[in-house]
Amino acid sequence: MKGPLFYSKILLFGEYGIIKDSRGLSIPYNFFKGALKSDKNLSGTAKKSNASLKVFSEYLSRIQSEKPKLVTFDMESLQKDIAEGMYFDSSIPQGYGVGSSGALVAAIYDKYAKDKITVLENLTREKLLKLKAIFGEMESFFHGKSSGLDPLNSYLSLPILINSKDNIESTSIPSQNPNGKGAVFLLDSGTIGETAPMVQIFMEQMKEKGFRNMIKHQFIKHTDACVEDFINGNVKSLFGNLKQLSNIVLDNFKPMIPVEFHN
Repeated sequence: MKGPLFYSKILLFGEYGIIKDSRGLSIPYNFFKGALKSDKNLSGTAKKSNASLKVFSEYLSRIQSEKPKLVTFDMESLQKDIAEGMYFDSSIPQGYGVGSSGALVAAIYDKYAKDKITVLENLTREKLLKLKAIFGEMESFFHGKSSGLDPLNSYLSLPILINSKDNIESTSIPSQNPNGKGAVFLLDSGTIGETAPMVQIFMEQMKEKGFRNMIKHQFIKHTDACVEDFINGNVKSLFGNLKQLSNIVLDNFKPMIPVEFHN
């Protein structure tokens, strides 16, 4: 892959919770990546990607006419490049929650946005929130509604600490210890999950008082504690909080967990 690479991400803590203002920690995952490429003789997935970019560009054109103060693009170059066979060459699996659409959004913003906020400037909270708002608007094309966090993570390639909806900052996480006993790993469930229906289930459950109380007093409490422990490298405390959080998730989020993993 040539050109700037955009990586996948892992939302380590805060899944579902950040919808209701829990803390969250999202980290880049550079095992999977994507980049914009061009080919005059498109076939297979490249051809599909090119067709999808065409529809996406029409959507971006609508965004900038409706919200010119938020973001504008060099639409002429974008449409010309798409007509000449541009596509997103990506190893990021779709439907696995590792940010495939986020990386694409970041790549398009990086190449075609006018007056873009760059990674090299001093990223104040205002700039981070503006980027998040732009990316949320752009990524809504793929998910119906997006927080903008996945593209933000991919664009900055930095761990992002979510304190609340209006308070996000880039952060550092403890370096890896090759001889350490604990590890974070991804488990491939072998099944694809769509984000939108899962969020729908969550929002339906939020209508029940008992579920709302559990989120507020248990789920968010342990999520926040896990984020704090992880960032500060408090391993012992982290595993205690993680165990509590896992119990809460297993008891209350069964529909979101593939059946073969319940045991």
